[in-house]
Formats: sequence, structure tokens, C-alpha cells
Amino acid sequence: MSGTEPADLASLVRPGAVAIIGASADPTRIGGRPIAYMLRAGFQGAILPVNPNRAEVQGLASYPSVAALPQVPDVAVVAVPGPAALRAVEELAERGTRFAVMFTAGYAEVGEVAAQDALVAAARRHGMRLLGPNCLGLFNAAAGFYPIFTASLEGGLPLPGRIGIASQSGAYGTHLFAACRARGIGTGMLITTGNEADLSVADAIGWMTRDDGLDVIMAYVEGVQDGPAFAEALAEARRARKPVILMKVGRSAVGSAAAQSHTASIAGNDAIFSAVLAEHGAIRARSTEELIDIAYAATRRIYPVPNTLGVITISGGAGVLISDAAEAVGLPMPPMPEEAQARLKAILPIAAPRNPVDCTAQAFNDLSLIGRFTESMIADGGYSSILAFFTQIGGAPSMAPAIRAQLNAVKARHPDRLYALSVLASEERNREYEADGYLLYEDPARAVVALDAMGRLGASFAAAEPAAPGTMPAIALPGTTPSEAEAKRLLAAAGIATVPEAACNDAEAAVAAAEALGFPVVMKILSPDILHKTEIGGVLLDVADADSVRRAYATLLDRAARHAPSARIEGVLVARQIRGAVECIMGIHRDPVFGPVAMVGLGGVFVEVMRDVVFRRCPFGEDVAEAMIRSIKAAPLLLGARGRPPCDVAALARMLARLSVLAVQAGPDLAAIDLNPVLALPDGAYAADAVIEIGAAT
Repeated sequence: MSGTEPADLASLVRPGAVAIIGASADPTRIGGRPIAYMLRAGFQGAILPVNPNRAEVQGLASYPSVAALPQVPDVAVVAVPGPAALRAVEELAERGTRFAVMFTAGYAEVGEVAAQDALVAAARRHGMRLLGPNCLGLFNAAAGFYPIFTASLEGGLPLPGRIGIASQSGAYGTHLFAACRARGIGTGMLITTGNEADLSVADAIGWMTRDDGLDVIMAYVEGVQDGPAFAEALAEARRARKPVILMKVGRSAVGSAAAQSHTASIAGNDAIFSAVLAEHGAIRARSTEELIDIAYAATRRIYPVPNTLGVITISGGAGVLISDAAEAVGLPMPPMPEEAQARLKAILPIAAPRNPVDCTAQAFNDLSLIGRFTESMIADGGYSSILAFFTQIGGAPSMAPAIRAQLNAVKARHPDRLYALSVLASEERNREYEADGYLLYEDPARAVVALDAMGRLGASFAAAEPAAPGTMPAIALPGTTPSEAEAKRLLAAAGIATVPEAACNDAEAAVAAAEALGFPVVMKILSPDILHKTEIGGVLLDVADADSVRRAYATLLDRAARHAPSARIEGVLVARQIRGAVECIMGIHRDPVFGPVAMVGLGGVFVEVMRDVVFRRCPFGEDVAEAMIRSIKAAPLLLGARGRPPCDVAALARMLARLSVLAVQAGPDLAAIDLNPVLALPDGAYAADAVIEIGAAT
């Protein structure tokens, strides 16, 4: 829970005694499955069935009530309905039980929030924690502990392994475990969290990070209630160098029709969630297959930095397929050095040794080519990830043993590299390759995605901690959304530069301001009630002389009166017109889960159509701000593309970092900030338009 110490789940996953409230003699019923599974797995702790109607359950002594239990259970499974579940929670908490696993459903998931709150209140009175309600349970395979009612275990217990699964969905969490088991991948722990009335998926991830028996964390998330706690769990995993590979379902965007803020209309719950994952180096999988592929690769615990892919193949076509896949994910495939290519051509004139390195079907006649070419790729090419496409020959009884010997000799000399094979072989042969330390993928494109993820994890683990955000004096927000002029005064107090301008109450004051600023000027209607001025024609460019200023002043007032007759009009804003700038957009959106989030991107078509923007939780320093700016796909336009002078990226980064600090310092009354456009020049950056929204974020 946010603001508290991370949950200590030791007694939940490794209890000395577990009670089953609603225990059943039928091992196929919800109250009977946990007992059957734990007996089958050899759980060494005490199993205490509670059933007032039976003296014995599945060969174990049964007790009529919680009060009758001969010892205080560390964990209790609650598998009784409604009012009986609440009484059980009260009695367990009073006896000192540490955790209750709530199978019972019918709470917040069906609108019964008060009943769920009553469960939590009853538990907290005595310090007991709840998993669920409406959860499927958990397992800790190493302890033989299975307080879970899934049918997946009928197909077999989990294979030994160091992957943990944290899932809000019980059914999907057990689906992941069963899919891993089918692929021969071990999953040592599963925690499903259900309604998350108390313990959450963040608590599960945090505990798995601290569990020495786990190296990799898979997660399935539908929604996050406590954003800061979730982000801290990801940060803790990164600090521990434990990969989190996560599926997030339920994509939703903030409705643009309801949002006055441009930033809010672009930001979506899903985009912000992805930004939080990226901030902490967690990998977001697009499918179950990809989730398992990446977690499987992570079990090798090799996270190459920098990550480059070298490919050895017996098929030119497969080499093209792999190259396309690598380009799609951004995994570099630099060519072999010219000298090394020449040496390989001397060995095999028909080879294509650039990268992919194609040793052709000649490998059928001389299997030593595989070892010699692979050795050169590592020794000369320096690739940190190696993908070998050997298709059926990798499984052929006449060839596989020699291929293994060739590859193993190379691997023994270079054990720090990440090796993946694309072969079609028997299960027995595949297990041999895996025992040698190779990752196996039938589809080489899937291997590319997994290898790329290992490099991204490595880069995250190796990255220096970002600089601390800056500070600024307290800035008092107005009680209501201010006009543009007032918004810019607040921004100036935060050190955010704006285009030189003046607010004018009459036409002659506007003329004087324009003459002081220098022609041409920009003129804009000034009103706290007209936030998007262009929609009413409230912005005029290239106002070139005094008479044009007078006409423009009258035009703006007339348009405001016609299109927004009830708007409060404070006059007209006269601003210096800046030419030759690259237009950017910056903004703040207060996300209901993660709090204030900053956005930056290029303006114009890049934001309106291409949505080429980057998000980050606030606050952050200038180093993070500059990295955000440089990560925009269209960043070359800021860096001097096509002979243009480069823009002052440092000035943009200062503005963005200060905006992020202001967003946090302003507190919950700040709903949004839009700076659109921000004009980036070779010697500075200036906000040309500014909107600050006060009130609850939409």
C-alpha cells in the first residue's frame, strides 16, 4: 500500500500452518483442491481443515471452528460464502492469523463495495492482511504450498524454476503457469490478487523481487489502483536486476471531447502505463507467447550491453527474415569487419559473410564450418547475442551431435554471450541443447524479439541513476483557470521562458506594444474562458503595422463576442512574432493513477496525426528531460536535419524539467498545463502559448 513499508509476504508463501475454512472432503471442490494439492506435493507444514460437519477431511483431522484449531495458522484459505466469510475473517484476525487468502467472491467485482470494505476493516483491526477477495490463490512450489483451487494442477505440478508470476487474474495467471509447464519452463511461484482489497500485484512483484529463489518476474495486469506503489515495485526490481516482463490489458484513452487540455486528449491511460514501464526498464509483452518467450530468455541472466546481433545461418532466406525482424525492433546487426569477411570467404568462397553470415548448405559436407564461422563472429565481429538458424539439421541424428560439439567449443571460450538456436528437433534433442545453455525458438523472429528485450533490460540495469529534480520556490495557483497572460506570469516565476508580449486593454495600447516589440507581431484574444483561441479565429499572425494592429484588435473582439458571448474578455495579447523556430509541444496531465505526467513532442502534424510524443512521470531533472526530447522519432528536426542549425536542446530540457517540478509542487489543484507551441531556436526556447487548468483532471 502506498506510503507504507513493502509488504512482507514470507508467512504468506512459506507458512508453518495453513487453515482451510470451508474444507471439503471432495478433492475436486473449491474447498477441497488446496488440501489435495498440498498433500500431493508433500507440504511439510500443518494443514488444518475447518468444517463443522466433518471430523475428518481427506485423511486429516477436521475442526468445527477457527476457535477450535489447535494452533494459530499463519495463513487461512477462506472458501465459504458471504456472511460466513466475514465471520471467518473476524475470527482468524482475532486469533492472530497473519494472512487470509479469500477465494470467496461477490464483492466489489459485482458492486458490493461495502461488503468488501467490511472484510478489510475486520482484518486490519488485528493486523491481518488479505489476498483477494475473489482470487484463485497462490502457490510456492519450493515449499509444496498450494492454497489454490485451479484445475491446471491436474495436469501436473509446476516444473522447478526461478520464474515468479504475479497476476490480477487468477485464471490467466494459472494459464501462464500451465503454458510455461507445457514448454518445459519452470515457474516456482504464482500469486493471484483478485479484487486487491488489500494486497496488490505491486505487493506481489515487490515480494518476488526480494525472494532469493526467483530471478525473473512475469506479470499480468488489468488496472493499477495505487500508481506510486506499483512504480516503486518496478523500481525495486530494477535495482535488484530482476526483469519484470508484463502484459497489460484494457487499453483506454482519455476522451478528447471531455478534455480541455491538448495534453490530456493525447495522453491515454495505456500510453502513460507504458511510459511508467519504460521508466523502470520493465518489458511490455504484446502477447502470451511473447511474454513467455522473453521470460524464458531472461532465465539465462545474460543482459548484454551494448546489444548487437550476429546471425549464422544455412539459409539466405532465413537470414533476410531475421534481418527484417531485427530492424523492426531496433536491434543492431552491424556487418562483420572487412578483414574477417575476407578470411571467411577464403575458407568458403560461396559464403555470404557480412551478417547474417551464411555458411550455406556446404555445412552438410563440413560441419567444422559452423564452429569456425561462429567463432569469427564473436572474436572478430564482437556480437553480444548470437542467433543460429539450423532448422532440421540441428535435430538430425547424423548431424546434431557434431553441431553441438562445434557450438559448445565456441560457447566455452565465450560464456558471456547470449546464444539462441532456431532448430526443429525432438523434445529429447531440444532438452540437450537447453542443458548446454542455448535458448530454443522454432520461429527465429520470436528469438529476435526476446534477444532484443535482453539488451533493453541490460541497458536499464546498467543505466546510472538519474539526477535529482531541481527545486523552485512555492508558487500559489489561482482558484480558477487563469488567462494566458496570468498563466505565463506563473510560468515565468517557475523559470519557464515565454515569448515577449504585452496584455493590452485598448487598441492604442496594442499599437504601442507592437511598436516596442517590433513588427510583425502576433495578436491573440485574452480570456480565461477561451482556452483554444484558434477555434474562434482568436489568433492573428503577421500583423505588420499600426493600422493593422487597430483593425486586428477590433476583429478579435468581434470574433470573441460572436463565438463566445459569455466569455470574460481581458483584452488582447500582443506578442513578438518569432520566425525560423521548430514548433514543439510540452504539457502536464494529472493522471488519476500515477499523478502528474509530462509530455513532450514536436508540434504540428507530429502531434496531431502521428502522436509522436513521449511521457514521463513527474518530477525529473534535465538529464531525463533531454533524453525524452532526443527519443522523439522526429528529434532529427531539432538536431540539425537537412542543413538546418540545431536547436537549443538544453534550453528545451530546462523548460521541460522545470515544468515537471512545477507540476508536483503545484499539488492536486493543478489539472493540466499546455505549452503549445514551444518555439525552439538555436539559442533558446520560448513558450508561445500557455494554458493552465485548475481543478480535477478529466
